[in-house]
Amino acid sequence: MSNAKRRDNKGRALQMGENQLDDGRYAYRYTIPFGQRKTVYSWRLTASDPMPAGKRKDKSLREKIKEIEKKLRLEICCEDITVCELVEKYLMTKTGVKHSTQTGYKFVQNILAKEPFGQRKIASIKTSDAKIFLIKMQEDGRGYSTIHTVRGVLRPAFQMAADDDMIVKNPFQFELHTVVVNDSVKRDALTREQERKFLQFILEDDHYSQYYDAFYILFKTGLRISEFCGLTIKDIDFRKKVIKVNHQLQRTSDMKYICEKTKTENGVREVPMTPDVMDAFKRVIKLRPTPKIEPIIDGYSGFLFLDKNGKPRVALHWEKYFQLSVAKYNKTYRVQLPKIMPHVCRHTFCTNMAKSGMNPKVLQYIMGHRDISVTLDTYTHIKSEDAIAEMERLDYLKTKEV
Repeated sequence: MSNAKRRDNKGRALQMGENQLDDGRYAYRYTIPFGQRKTVYSWRLTASDPMPAGKRKDKSLREKIKEIEKKLRLEICCEDITVCELVEKYLMTKTGVKHSTQTGYKFVQNILAKEPFGQRKIASIKTSDAKIFLIKMQEDGRGYSTIHTVRGVLRPAFQMAADDDMIVKNPFQFELHTVVVNDSVKRDALTREQERKFLQFILEDDHYSQYYDAFYILFKTGLRISEFCGLTIKDIDFRKKVIKVNHQLQRTSDMKYICEKTKTENGVREVPMTPDVMDAFKRVIKLRPTPKIEPIIDGYSGFLFLDKNGKPRVALHWEKYFQLSVAKYNKTYRVQLPKIMPHVCRHTFCTNMAKSGMNPKVLQYIMGHRDISVTLDTYTHIKSEDAIAEMERLDYLKTKEV
């Protein structure tokens, strides 16, 4: 900005930061928070000035200055935003999320509301503060999965603040495993023998035999429990021998039933049924009670599993049935079973299919996983005896070829 003038070529006094360049353009230099210098330009000083011929229409310099001053005032106010307020602002940008995701967000907000960290000003949070907060959460007894969830909201929230120039740097840009210990309990799949003994026990028990077909279906299809709960009579195609999975059923904290899309786009699929699984579904449909009023949830009706009130059974029901039946099994037998929940059935199915040599891409489709690494790394539990058996099998095939 050579030959800057304190008056423009019309003799008008220029305010602090304003200048007129040799080519006639006006310029305004200002400083944003944290010392960065910026400049805006315009061919007009005020809104009443005519636009020079051949120049694109634009706001006058002083109109732009007013906007900048307003933005700077807001940014100065933003320095007083607390962590809780930042998270609230961030969540306002997350529209169209599923109920389960909204529940997770609310869970994080409730935690932060009770923590002193949640009331701190975001401009005061350094990387070391973020790490100390997460470490304190673990020392206070919070599980790794909870800490992972909290950090999963704080990290993008602070990134939004950094992108909006509210802070210089995102203090949560570090790998979680470098700060806190992953002490979460791995959900192991049952062995084939454990699965067989448990299902046999259920089949023969006077009380829990009523759940045998449902348990069997969960173990032999790998369905997510929310998908299982959402199954309707129309979803079971005995002609094609498949289960049509295209939605999931959940119940909110205020006891409202909702049907949503599957967890991922890959969740929409057709899961093949073995003859035994088809027989189990036929028994379920045959024994399904006829409710006084058929429940209709978001356009879906004919749910396979209904409670005593004629409402669809949800995940909480099945978790309780597994918990009580395993407790009775362990009270009956000396060799104990581990904790079994519906998701363990899913792990067990995936592991058994992998051990049986199913094509990984086929298994990924049946499981409804977006990423095959989830299929191979998270849901398969290969142990040393499996590796030994595979080596022996390959060696046997090699011997036969010779």
